Amino acid sequence: MMQLHVTDAPADAELAAISESLTAFNNVDVGPSQRRSLTVLIRDDAVKTIGGISGYTAWGWLFTQWLFVPETLRGQGMAGKLLEAAENEAMARGCFGAWIDTFNPQALRAYQRQGYVIFGELPDFPEGRSRFFLQKKLSPR
Repeated sequence: MMQLHVTDAPADAELAAISESLTAFNNVDVGPSQRRSLTVLIRDDAVKTIGGISGYTAWGWLFTQWLFVPETLRGQGMAGKLLEAAENEAMARGCFGAWIDTFNPQALRAYQRQGYVIFGELPDFPEGRSRFFLQKKLSPR
């Protein structure tokens, strides 16, 4: 008999079972993703990582999962520099598009300045704000 079990602390092996099964299904359905991590780091003079971008490329797309600019570097175009570096690497990997999401109004404006356009909105995520989903066509500059 099948059972459903809800947990906030799954074992690594349990997550691996889901991930491996979904990957196998997708490989048959649409082909291998060629998923690769992509990270651009901001380091200080002591070579300590203080911010950057973390995401991945898959199926011809760059997905930016995290982007953080320290307060001391905000307002200086650093988000744009991070995105540009990630996009350039993504294009070198053969990507033709990029996407990102945010519920931060300042980040939304920064992404739009970089050419990202909204393709979806999830109101009240978190409550009182909207989460925006943005995309950009990548093409060599």
